[in-house]
Parts: sequence; C-alpha cells; structure tokens
Amino acid sequence: MTILSKHFITVHEWGNRDTYFHENNLLVTAVDLFGAGTESTSNMLRWAMLLMMKYPQIQEKVHDEITTVIGSERFPRTEDHKNLPYTNAVIHEIQRFANIVPLNLMHSTTEDVNFKGYFLPKGTPVMPLLTSVLYDKTQWETPNDFNPSNFLDADGKFVKRDAFAPFSMGRRDCAGETLARMELFLFFTILIQRFRFQVPPNVTNLQLVSGVAFTSVPSYQNAGAVRR
Repeated sequence: MTILSKHFITVHEWGNRDTYFHENNLLVTAVDLFGAGTESTSNMLRWAMLLMMKYPQIQEKVHDEITTVIGSERFPRTEDHKNLPYTNAVIHEIQRFANIVPLNLMHSTTEDVNFKGYFLPKGTPVMPLLTSVLYDKTQWETPNDFNPSNFLDADGKFVKRDAFAPFSMGRRDCAGETLARMELFLFFTILIQRFRFQVPPNVTNLQLVSGVAFTSVPSYQNAGAVRR
C-alpha cells in the first residue's frame, strides 16, 4: 500500500484532501474491495452450500440442468446463464433468502426531502432495511421459505422481480453488483457441476441459522462434498 501511494506523489499532492487521491482514500477503497467484495461473495457461497445440503432435490435438479446444457467436462461460462433458467432462479433465491446485508449500509440525504409526511433535512442518516423488501409478504408468496419458483414463470422460464434487491437500489446501490453476479454464477455452477454437497455424517438436523459478522453468515461448520 505504501509503495502504491508513493507512486502517485508525482501526480497528486501528498496529503492534500482536496485531491481525489490520498492515503486515506486508498486505505478505505482497499477495505471496501476486500471487505464488501470478498466477504459478501464467500458468505453467499457458504449459504449456497448450506441450502443445497438442506434441499438435495433442488441441488440435483440444478445439476441435471447444468449437465444437460453444458455437460460434465466444459466449465460454465458467463453467457451460459441465459440457457440455465432453473439454476439462475436458484441463485437468485439464495441471494433473497440469505439476505446477507439485512440492514443495508448507512446512507444520508443529499438534500432536504419530504417523505410520507416526514421532513428529512440534508445530511440525515438513512438506513434502508433490505429485509423489509426481500421478505415482504406482499411481494413473495412464501417469503420465509426457500423457493426458487419465486423467479420462474408457469413455463419454467426465469423472471425478474422488482422486489429483488440484495444489492440495494438507486444510484448508491452496490458498485460491485455486476462482478458479484458473475462470480456467484460461475462459482456456484462449477461447484454443483463437479461436486455433490451433502450433510456430514455427524449432523442430524441441519439448521438454517445465521450468525452476525460484517454480513449475515450461516451458522454451520462443515460441508460434505463428494466428487461427481
């Protein structure tokens, strides 16, 4: 980090907070990249493995679709998602159900706002709760259940849902959404293509319980993975 910072001294005045680049800016950006990018994606994949162990029939249906469309030898590619509607629906339902950032992140109003009879002056801290959308009973038939059909129509085709907001909404939504979507699709499809995830022998009742960290993490220690 220090080496990278010194590289910019010739272009930006060191320590000048009026410039776009300074050491604190670099530090916070690096933390964002590793914290928001790495932890959120890895925890979502942990939820994916937990849910596939919990619902083996859904896992097998995903695997059947992957092997039918892609086969068992070629690795999945990003463009394959168009031909994998059920797999795509399962990934979206994992994101909805896992709800790994339930409280979202703190925002603030950039100008005075009147919202539903309330006056919010400029600079008011605002914390939009993603749980209220992802588990909204008016938007999802079974919000508390894991149900990939939330993203499928009667013909089994993938459908988008307006209430799907794991990356937040608006101009200040997740800057890494495109990358995260690609990573989740590739990692998840490759894992299911190559492995069968099953409950470890010493586990008698697999619970869908979350712990608390920077993001909501599933509370389980081990996953059984058998090479297909």
